[in-house]
Amino acid sequence: MQRITITIDDDLLAVVDSLVEQRGYTSRSEAFRDIVRESQARAHEGQPDGQCVATLTYVYDHATRDLARRITQAHHDRHDLAVASMRVHLDHRSLLESSVLRGHAKDVAAFANSLTSQRGVRYAHLHTIPVTIEHAHHHHGDDTAQHEHLHV
Repeated sequence: MQRITITIDDDLLAVVDSLVEQRGYTSRSEAFRDIVRESQARAHEGQPDGQCVATLTYVYDHATRDLARRITQAHHDRHDLAVASMRVHLDHRSLLESSVLRGHAKDVAAFANSLTSQRGVRYAHLHTIPVTIEHAHHHHGDDTAQHEHLHV
């Protein structure tokens, strides 16, 4: 880890100190590291060739004709992207669904758009994090059979 010195005006330092307090950082350094990570993630969002992990969160009206079935089918159709999903009933009509996705950013964005553009879906947000995804071959413990899975 490198140590750097920066010059910052008082108004910006007050913003940083407020962020430290609001988010509970243990130091200004942690806040700056997080700011840089967020900036890096935003810069990569526009790069569809990269790989990412993502969360797609949206609220939908489950009474909308066939919508729940179409959403479930979309996840089955793109099982290569959809890692896991969780649904929460907010009220008698509204469900909040949050899905963890993994793959090429352009594919993840296209999948998200295909879901969130459907009638009855509202309040959608896709949050992507750029990563490098590698295929790894190895075995665990006493298991002698080698297997493949993804490393991020």
